[in-house]
Amino acid sequence: MNTALIQDQSAVSFGSLSVPDTDDAGDDGLSMQIVTWNVGTAVPPDDVTSLLGLNSVDTRIDMYVIGLQEVNSMINKRLKDAIFTDQWSELFMDTLSPFGYVLVTSERMQGQLLLVFAKYYLLPNLQDIQTDCTRTGLGGYWGNKGGVSARLSLCGHMICFLNCHLPAHMENSEQRMDNFESILQLQQFNGPVASGVLDHDVVFWFGDLNFRVEQYDIRFVKNAIEKNKLGILWEKDQLNIAKAIEPALNGFQEGPLNFRPTYKYDVGTNTFDTSSKKRKPAWTDRILWRVKMSDCYDLSANTTLLARSKSPDGKNSHIQVLQHVYRSHMEYLISDHKPVTAIFSLKFSHKMQIPLIQLQVEDEWSKPSDAVVRYRMASSFAKSSWDWLGLYRVGFKHHKDYVTYVWAKHDEADAMKQCYQVMFNEESMPKGSGEYILCYYSNNFNTIVGVTEPFQIILPSTSSNSSKSDSSDSSSDGEEMSTLKLIRPKSRSPSPGKTKRRNSRSRSKSPAAPITRSLQGLNLTVSSKHKSKSRSPSPRGAQVSTSRQLQVPGGKTTAGDGQNSASSLRDTPSPSAPATLKNPAARGKDQTIPDAGAAIIGRPSGQAQELMVQARDMQQRDSAQPPRSSPKPFQSPRQDGAVALKFSEANQLSTGKTHQSVQVPVSESLPPIWQ
Repeated sequence: MNTALIQDQSAVSFGSLSVPDTDDAGDDGLSMQIVTWNVGTAVPPDDVTSLLGLNSVDTRIDMYVIGLQEVNSMINKRLKDAIFTDQWSELFMDTLSPFGYVLVTSERMQGQLLLVFAKYYLLPNLQDIQTDCTRTGLGGYWGNKGGVSARLSLCGHMICFLNCHLPAHMENSEQRMDNFESILQLQQFNGPVASGVLDHDVVFWFGDLNFRVEQYDIRFVKNAIEKNKLGILWEKDQLNIAKAIEPALNGFQEGPLNFRPTYKYDVGTNTFDTSSKKRKPAWTDRILWRVKMSDCYDLSANTTLLARSKSPDGKNSHIQVLQHVYRSHMEYLISDHKPVTAIFSLKFSHKMQIPLIQLQVEDEWSKPSDAVVRYRMASSFAKSSWDWLGLYRVGFKHHKDYVTYVWAKHDEADAMKQCYQVMFNEESMPKGSGEYILCYYSNNFNTIVGVTEPFQIILPSTSSNSSKSDSSDSSSDGEEMSTLKLIRPKSRSPSPGKTKRRNSRSRSKSPAAPITRSLQGLNLTVSSKHKSKSRSPSPRGAQVSTSRQLQVPGGKTTAGDGQNSASSLRDTPSPSAPATLKNPAARGKDQTIPDAGAAIIGRPSGQAQELMVQARDMQQRDSAQPPRSSPKPFQSPRQDGAVALKFSEANQLSTGKTHQSVQVPVSESLPPIWQ
């Protein structure tokens, strides 16, 4: 069985869902990378791999927190982003999901965007997830400036991420602090624990904070940058000055600014602003952190130690925050700002011991009966009838990116032992082979609270029966067209299933016109008498021909009316007898056409006689020698060896005259247009 149970071990395993509650000097803790970038309404770049450090083999990251400012928020873009996923979110999801990172939550306020990603195995340890946003532009009515936040419980400790875009320009330092204080006051979360931003155990504050370098002119600043004397500029940095005097910034820490100022550059270059405004270079893009009740800060190690008297279960606990990397990325040129990243590790002396949901599945699902999921709930878990279990492919992007799901069951019979079982429907199961993960989604927590390790699904793909059905349909259509089959030269399809014809039951107002046009370019071959015994395509046997009189508009028959009864058909042939044409132009002799399958429709006398003579000549040539290989007008090979000739009664209807006509048997299997 594959399980998401917690295993006791002496060191932290990044694939584990919990750690022992003892201090361990060798514990590297939980690693986290924070990104802040003012993208200047630019289109996302093709690749952000180096920004996220995914090509580094030395760094293991458990969580990514990405804060963007000035994302394109024009009306048309906002409407599109409201319907579809915005381009930046899609870019980071596409980049991180193949590495096992899942989007935990996101928050968007106009141009500000906050994304939180975590490794799939960390999802059950992320609970109580909430987001908030505060507008400070235009007196609080516009969201071009302000802050977006996301808070969560990480292994039982409350963490808050705050992404801000504060007012610009050198002279607005006090306004920046006022906006920040407003954000801290207005951002409130539900629950008795950590309702405000500063109530959280750890706060990460980042974004385009827009603090500038005071006093020094632009030449002095650029000269200090070129000579790498950045320490001189730190003393005049507005944020460093504010941290010493502003109560709202008490406890916030930041690593050394050992990189070039990130603002302002000419777009597409690494050259500082050369426009007429000549903005002074500044570290506007910053990442800070604050640990609640900090009693020790080691500047040389960039670490803050949080001492807490008691953990929730009464044991001593503390959190240590260590910053490993703090840098800019000069290779990105799409904006006048450079992105800034920081990598932290969080060490917890005490972590949540047991997940709320423990899942068990088979290591491999090779048949539908293997798709059984057993799960156990913690006694404190608040279950809901809207909870569900989702099956995900390895590399899924977010909790809605499931392949299939099943509703969780909470039967009373199993309530005492808190152990339940569900089974996936065979029809909903993915076919083929692949790696999958099973997750339990809690409606009350609005997040995934249980997850398995990856397991294999190997189910045979269902073979398509479309070829069989197409063959059956083609056979049926072929049965209907067995008496007369029209084939253009070299028109056979390589796939029988793709030659399916539709049977049209509509007639033209003038039947002769479409029939005549359809015969153009076709071959009607008069088969010999010996070929008339060909097998019918229908399994029910050969078709039985019956005689009928074709009706024309007005209720008249094509065989003529009572005035020309002398020229009507004298005898009705039996189904097995050959059709006999009584032709006045045949010098009193009866001319027989074997197995005629259509009737000669009445025409003006001269034209009718000419057509009948042509039919007689065709019969004589057929009995004297084999059919010629060269195509003849109105000739086509017939599968049943019969001749199909049909002419229009259009002339008769247009002139109102009746002419001598002949009636011959018509096969029942002719399509309506030929009947």
